[in-house]
Formats: sequence, structure tokens, C-alpha cells
Amino acid sequence: MEQHSKGIRLLLAGLIGLMACNNTTAGKPEPETDIATDSAKQAYAAKVNGTVVKAPETPYTIDTTKQYIYLTFDDGPQPGTMGCYNTCKDAGVKATFFMVGLHQLKKSDGKKLVGMIRNSYPQFLLANHSYDHAQEHYKYFYQHPDMAFQTFLRAQDSLQVPKKIIRLPGNGAWVKEGRVKASHLVSAVAHQLDSAGFNVIGWDLEWNFNHKDARPVQSPEKLAAQIDSAFARNQTQTKNHLVLLSHDRMFQRTPDSISLVRFIQILKKNPKYVFETVDHYPGLKK
Repeated sequence: MEQHSKGIRLLLAGLIGLMACNNTTAGKPEPETDIATDSAKQAYAAKVNGTVVKAPETPYTIDTTKQYIYLTFDDGPQPGTMGCYNTCKDAGVKATFFMVGLHQLKKSDGKKLVGMIRNSYPQFLLANHSYDHAQEHYKYFYQHPDMAFQTFLRAQDSLQVPKKIIRLPGNGAWVKEGRVKASHLVSAVAHQLDSAGFNVIGWDLEWNFNHKDARPVQSPEKLAAQIDSAFARNQTQTKNHLVLLSHDRMFQRTPDSISLVRFIQILKKNPKYVFETVDHYPGLKK
């Protein structure tokens, strides 16, 4: 199994290199950012009296001449998480993983995968996607906001999430500084999270998947065109900032991992596009 995984990664890395060589206009692509130094990684994962130390804060300035893409993966750790990690790492792009506390116990390497994401900041950000994903009973979950709120606190602790950033299971609500945008169903828990200092991140566009086999629906070319259109028509929550929702399990098969590679390469050809983690999304509470 390990040799098979290494083989897939070498294949994807080769495809990234081949696509980069064929891009005659952009030349050899540069990574969006350097991965954290060893000392920064250690500080990020360290604990003091049981409290996770936050990632070192550095001044961050948004370039108004650029358009920012926040690539997010939901529901990990699960089959496909490692492939997403390797693909984005090899391509030199940033991404955010919204993870589920209970899922790290369902995989033999679950805690290792969570720790790997947590320790890879600033290229990758670990964020909170609840403890049990509402057990897929969303209406009941949100009709009991106190219970729902506690599951987010439990996930924050069990996953050792470094920042107060959440995505609601099955719901695209937003909670930022001075703003709550939520449906009636999730309004109560959204306001509790807001009062507790949490940010809630929804999405602008989804890479859909077939729910029978978890295969991606849009081709890389079609999805890239949808992103171009969303920016051109200003169809995002915040102008020039687009959050893309996808799911780890969509990319557990080699052909679908290759689609992720292709998608990233298409976007990297546009010099205006910047991949970023959601902690740098405008207007979040610090």
C-alpha cells in the first residue's frame, strides 16, 4: 500500500512538472509561498499548559491587483486526504482542510494526518468542521444549538485546531467581524459561535461530486471557467476573494487526483490568481 501511494505521488509530481514545462507563457511556476520553517512548525504545534500555541502572526497585506482563491477540502481525515495534501504540496499552492474530530478515530492514521496538516502551516491550515458532522442529521443538529455549539468546542479541542475558524456541516453560513449571514435554521448556533469569537466560513463555489461514488462532476476546465466567471461578474461574498468548496474523498482515485493537478495548473497560468488559506480572508476576527 505504501509503495502504491508513493507511486501515485510520483506520477502526479511528474504530471505537474510536465504541465509546467508545456506552459511556454508562464515559464516554470514558482510556489505561492514557502512552507513554514522547522522552528515555526514546532512553535505552531507546541502546547503550553495544555493550550495549543497559535501559528506565529506575521503582517499580511492583501494585494488589490490580485484575485484570491481559497481552496478548501472538507470532511477529512478520510480516503483522499493524503492525496490532496501531496498534490497541493507538490504544486506549491495553499489550501485549508476543514476536518471532523470523529474521523481522526476512524482511520488508523487519522491522528497522524491531522497532525501533518496542523504542522504544515502556512501552506496548509487545519480548521474545524465539527466533531461528528451532525451525524448527517442536520435539521435536528441545528434545532439544538447548545448541543451543536458543544460539538464545535469538542472538535476544537480534540483536533487541536489553532485558529477559531469553523465551517458548519452541510451549511454555507458566514460569521465574520460584525457580520452574521445565516439561515433561520442555523442562526442560533451561528450567533453563539460569533459571541465566542469564532469565524464561520461558507463558500462561493463548489466542486460538485457524484454522491454514489464521490467522483468529481465538473471537469477541471469547466470549474476553472466558473471561477473566471464568478470573479468577472463579482459573484462572491467579498470582491476578488473566492472560497472553493471540495471534499477530500473526491480525489482518492488516481484519475481524479490528476484532475486536481490539472485544475491547479490551469489557475496558476493566470498571473492575477493567488492561492491562500482562509485565515487571511478579509474581515475575520483575530
